[in-house]
Amino acid sequence: MMEPIFLQPVFKERIWGGTALRDRFGYAIPSDHTGECWAISGHPHGQSTVLNGEYKGMGLGDLWKKHRKELFGDDQNEVFPLLTKILDANSDLSVQVHPDDEYAGIHENGELGKTECWYIIDCKPGAELVYGHHARTKAELEHMIKNGEWDRLLRRVPIRPGDFLFVPSGTIHALCEGTLVLETQQSSDTTYRVYDYDRTDEKGNKRELHLDKALDVITVPHRDQDLHFEKETHEGAAITCFIRSKYFSVYKWEISGEGEFPKTAPYLLVSVIGGSGSVTVGDKSFPLKKGDHFILPNPVQSFRTEGKMEWIVSHP
Repeated sequence: MMEPIFLQPVFKERIWGGTALRDRFGYAIPSDHTGECWAISGHPHGQSTVLNGEYKGMGLGDLWKKHRKELFGDDQNEVFPLLTKILDANSDLSVQVHPDDEYAGIHENGELGKTECWYIIDCKPGAELVYGHHARTKAELEHMIKNGEWDRLLRRVPIRPGDFLFVPSGTIHALCEGTLVLETQQSSDTTYRVYDYDRTDEKGNKRELHLDKALDVITVPHRDQDLHFEKETHEGAAITCFIRSKYFSVYKWEISGEGEFPKTAPYLLVSVIGGSGSVTVGDKSFPLKKGDHFILPNPVQSFRTEGKMEWIVSHP
């Protein structure tokens, strides 16, 4: 398939969701409490659907199973390894933590663990998020959780549009009100909820907590991530590498004008988060707008861009 694979996202309603996915990206969301756009997903809880070409109508997970080698090269993962989301935190998300591969494999029926990262597309003035904790030992952590000492325990950090944060498995975290985020993560839907502000649903029920598993996997003491962004300038684009990790590499492409680029990984996941333009493969050009998501598969060796756009690009 010598062309981009465009994908139709899946949308998830959440107690903390809002309307930003419609207001900012023009998506047809299911309700005014839509929190998640699963934009590039092969996960069985929400597969993106191919919109073009010979595989039109297939789910990404099915495409991986049936055409992995020809479209994705020598990737040995049994499942499509990454999941790209856009999250609309209209109110605070629960304080949570994710397991690593080993723990999830044992306790979550073989599910992958979940290391993730966030690019802050937008946030309200003075916005912050929960990232890490202040407990020095496991015993202190357990005591503070069981006694509800959340103000003492939780570490809050200020954020601004354009910030990038790496969230390894074992990190306590929560997006907070007024934040719009592109998330790149392992393809996992396993979350251990630690604290949910005692919220109730429309039936008056509190959401389930998972304290025993959370205490098993939280990293103590918290470790900050020392990130060093690498920037390159090419004709037609400025590229910032945010991270190269065991699970994914993530970049921001700021495209201006025209440029031609070699594909530097077996396949690339691309989300257009701003502007408009086009991508050309061979002699075929494809229009792009904010909110489009696509994969440049293994057979594509190079591509051209034109326009003024912002992309978030990733690969395993």
